[in-house]
Amino acid sequence: MTHDHDLVLRPTAAQTEAALNPPPGRNGGDLVVETLAGLGATTVFGLPGQHALGMFDALRRSDLRYIGLRVENNAGFAADAYGRITGEAAPLLLSTGPGALTSLAALQEARAASAPVLAISSQVPTAGLGGGRHGYLHELPDQAASFRGVVKSVHTVRTQSQIPSAIAEAWTSALTVPHGPVWVEIPQDVLLAETAVPVVTGGDTFPEELPPRPELTAVAADLLARAERPAIIAGGGVVRADASKKLRQLAERLQAPVVTTFGGKGAFPWTHPLSLQSWLEDRHTTDFLEDADVLLVVGSGLGELSSNYHTFRPRGRVIQIEADLGKLESNHPALGIHADARLALQALLETVGERTDPGAPERVRAVLDKVRERIASQELTLEQDVLAAVRRALPPGAPSFWDMTILAYWAWSAFDAEAPNAMHSAQGAGGLGYGFPAALGAAVADPTHPVLAVSGDGGALYSIAELATARQYDLNVIWLIVDDGGYGILREYMTDAFGQPTATELTRPDYVALAESFGVPGVRTSPKTLEADLAKALAAPGPSVVVLPAVLRMFAPTHLD
Repeated sequence: MTHDHDLVLRPTAAQTEAALNPPPGRNGGDLVVETLAGLGATTVFGLPGQHALGMFDALRRSDLRYIGLRVENNAGFAADAYGRITGEAAPLLLSTGPGALTSLAALQEARAASAPVLAISSQVPTAGLGGGRHGYLHELPDQAASFRGVVKSVHTVRTQSQIPSAIAEAWTSALTVPHGPVWVEIPQDVLLAETAVPVVTGGDTFPEELPPRPELTAVAADLLARAERPAIIAGGGVVRADASKKLRQLAERLQAPVVTTFGGKGAFPWTHPLSLQSWLEDRHTTDFLEDADVLLVVGSGLGELSSNYHTFRPRGRVIQIEADLGKLESNHPALGIHADARLALQALLETVGERTDPGAPERVRAVLDKVRERIASQELTLEQDVLAAVRRALPPGAPSFWDMTILAYWAWSAFDAEAPNAMHSAQGAGGLGYGFPAALGAAVADPTHPVLAVSGDGGALYSIAELATARQYDLNVIWLIVDDGGYGILREYMTDAFGQPTATELTRPDYVALAESFGVPGVRTSPKTLEADLAKALAAPGPSVVVLPAVLRMFAPTHLD
């Protein structure tokens, strides 16, 4: 009698030949790139360093495409975007110590946004593991400790035979929901030594699915079917799970209004009669959601930005579907369903009955009218015109990546992403410098569309070196830099809080001349010519920079009232 667990996949003749007669000159680095290729990777990002040279030399003997950036943190942002666009684990190759640590902010963003990144770093020689102070270059007492609070899992390799399994285990971790970054570190001597380990020819991994518990979805379906005023908050988990169509089917069956979080942009059609769009940072929307007798929260932890800065106080029953167990009921008591959004929505669709509510679209229109009236009363025509110009210039299907800047904060609430997985920003961790290098990673992932990056002048200086990367690989990224002479949002925050700003004003370069010095076309635009200049840049192949000198203002918050 044969059981499933007794079955063993037998190697093919080609695999047996490769194992018995490996090519000469292989080292531990070859095991890294062979494993990545076996797992299905086609592209790696990174930056070489002394301890990691074994990996980078092995790239020369592989078919993997290497995209080298100028700063490790920017390489992490590029890998993050590649993972978001493709849904694959994006390999990020780094060196020990300073190189590794420079990627921490990018990995924090990937963790907050559930982007699958497979970071592989070198380490000091094996003798230096364990905290001994040998004085190696780049030595840390415990390099892995710097990453344990940032990534999903940490994997330290000590021998060459551990490399394929450690990377495969990390790959599985990165792609198991909730997706996220993982960390593998391999000592320098392990990477450099000639290897007797056979060529890695297999690598299939099977990330576990996360289905909902049926007794919970049964209760949720009953609550939703009997609700008088149901509403839905759709977060980034809906986008990552590719569950937007299922969300729409459920919302229409229930006649439940839907608001998307800033991370869930595009999860629900912007102009749908049931769409409350993304105006979460508005008291009128908050009031509407608080009035729901049953509120379904899908793929969101209801964190600071998704709860109008924790002023949201639901009065009805909350159902929360969330793949990250740590976020389940972390902010509000709920019927907590630990599950992938796609599988949970499918379970609800199979059990919930049809509900009629002809007044729901009218209630949605009433909320949006109140939001528009509030914004209109603040004389913010310039800001709305600039955002509308960007939307009109951006071709269908073209993704956009937004740095932490005032125009991005407007876009969170007021920009129609037009499709799931088309608009991304650094709002997960909130660090500067995300927009441009992330857009480079997206252009590598999908070269069929131009990619828009949006930064302020302060954030642009974090990633200006990557103009060289854009030019070197001829990536089709158009970078819109809104130049207001400083850290504009911090200027507003400090003026509101203290009456005047401090440390917010910046001396900055001529961005057009600087772009052209890299061989990248640049143009200085104005609010009136922005749409035409941006559309022209987006229609031309290769990278370009569009600089908009403008001082934009944020709409007034409601959470401070």
